[in-house]
Amino acid sequence: MKVGDLEINISKEVSEQYEILVAINIIEGVIIERNKEKTSKYLLPVINEIKQRYTIEKLKEDPIIRAYRDFYWRIGIDPTKQRPSSEALIRRILRDKGIPIINNVVDAGNIASIKTAIPIGLYDKDAITGNLIFRFAEENEVFDPIGGEKEILKANQIILADNRGIIHVFPHRDSKRTMIKESTKRVLVVACGVPGVPDNLVLRASDITVEYIIKMAGGKPLLEGSILIR
Repeated sequence: MKVGDLEINISKEVSEQYEILVAINIIEGVIIERNKEKTSKYLLPVINEIKQRYTIEKLKEDPIIRAYRDFYWRIGIDPTKQRPSSEALIRRILRDKGIPIINNVVDAGNIASIKTAIPIGLYDKDAITGNLIFRFAEENEVFDPIGGEKEILKANQIILADNRGIIHVFPHRDSKRTMIKESTKRVLVVACGVPGVPDNLVLRASDITVEYIIKMAGGKPLLEGSILIR
């Protein structure tokens, strides 16, 4: 699937074993800044919405949260120890811990992820080399995540990679190399879906992310609506 000058595909090996799907779009012309007041303006209504929708005790029973947990178990991750990113953010809200203020684009992605319960990946489009493919990691392939030390991956882990290496471990960790930074001008949005999550919800999560980014950081989407890849 081609989006502008970027081609993104899911390898046959992955698609035959896992029914993953992603919704994507690209936003051009963003201006990165850290603005706590603007983030709070868009975050607070979503916090109120989340507190009305969920309780900490029953969160794991929500069908979307359950779908990601089930997928984690299937790929060998204990979701009670390493939670899906969207669930982790929602839990912070329900425990009144708030969320870290990073920059307006990352904050926009977090708000969209909280609102939809869908994990959202955001990448500096200009830090990507060549095309992208979801594939299985090679045994002992190295991943350098945001906020952590380098990790050695196993051959059965699903990754998103460009010509230089891994930019994402599906569906929960992103790479330092393609992280959003002050110099970022173009943002690749990737909403991650797993079995049990409706296609339209994954598309909506990407579209909502685009809307928040434009409100908070400016720019213009490359596509009128996000597209689905599976």
